[in-house]
Amino acid sequence: MILAGNNLFDKLKIKAKELKYNLSALYLVYKRKDVPILAKILIIITIGYALSPIDLIPDFIPVIGYLDDLIILPFLIFLSLKLIPKEIMEECKEQAKDLWKTGKPKKWYYAIPIILIYLFIIYIIVKNIFFKN
Repeated sequence: MILAGNNLFDKLKIKAKELKYNLSALYLVYKRKDVPILAKILIIITIGYALSPIDLIPDFIPVIGYLDDLIILPFLIFLSLKLIPKEIMEECKEQAKDLWKTGKPKKWYYAIPIILIYLFIIYIIVKNIFFKN
């Protein structure tokens, strides 16, 4: 029974690495100029959803909270991959292998949209609590 649990855990770790790898490849695809605009839009949505701390269903809700991450994110990746020409995706997958070997990218400014969303939410909350008319 313990082996089955470890086996499941190992499978989940492998799937998580695949998601990270595919997201890295999608990021590289997005930067290319020869990718269709619809694919780029879906890639932005996919990467934004993956990086966003804001989920459709909050993670603190037992089981259901993580269900959206287990279904929505792989589905968005699947759709994105369908819109990208295969030769472009293969090139980017090869490049993505080396992307994380040097450590995480140090481009902190990618966090700006998420920070702005949080600041906007805080602004709305403060405005509604302290400045009601």
